[in-house]
Amino acid sequence: MTIVGITGTLGAGKGTIVDYLISHHGFRHFSVRGYLTDIIRQKGLDLNRDSMVLVANELRANHSPSYIAEELLAQAEQYGGNCIIESIRTVGEVTALRKKGGFYLFAVDADPKLRYERVLQRGSETDHISYDTFIENEQREMTSTDPNKQNLAACQELADYRFDNNHSFEELYTQVEDVLSKLK
Repeated sequence: MTIVGITGTLGAGKGTIVDYLISHHGFRHFSVRGYLTDIIRQKGLDLNRDSMVLVANELRANHSPSYIAEELLAQAEQYGGNCIIESIRTVGEVTALRKKGGFYLFAVDADPKLRYERVLQRGSETDHISYDTFIENEQREMTSTDPNKQNLAACQELADYRFDNNHSFEELYTQVEDVLSKLK
């Protein structure tokens, strides 16, 4: 069983890599966003990035810095095949997943203006924001000394493989294929 965790900046292409791994390599997808969305709806909160951050930080503070990733990993282990856990955001999540073996962390990044355009095109419930808010959200999640809070910069530093998504889908897919050939 191969488990790929994916981290990266907002709108960098995490979902694009996920979709590719599902459609071309049969990976099963486990999403932090989906997991948090269910909890946010149960709590009757507005579905936005602030609620996502609040609920995620609350879960980590009440359980452990790796809690969300471990919950998704438990679901992945029940599945038993190759899986991808999307939106790794804390060092604790990376550390916990590495202990399981067969885990690889992918990080994806792109130019901020390009990422913002992608977010607007994606148009999910959490994406209707200004460019300034987009940058502020990312900065809030980029670094933290609190192990229960997001630290995208540290997660990217821990990545086994990094992807530059400033160009076409085909170029990103080629990068993914190159990495997958190394994992086999």
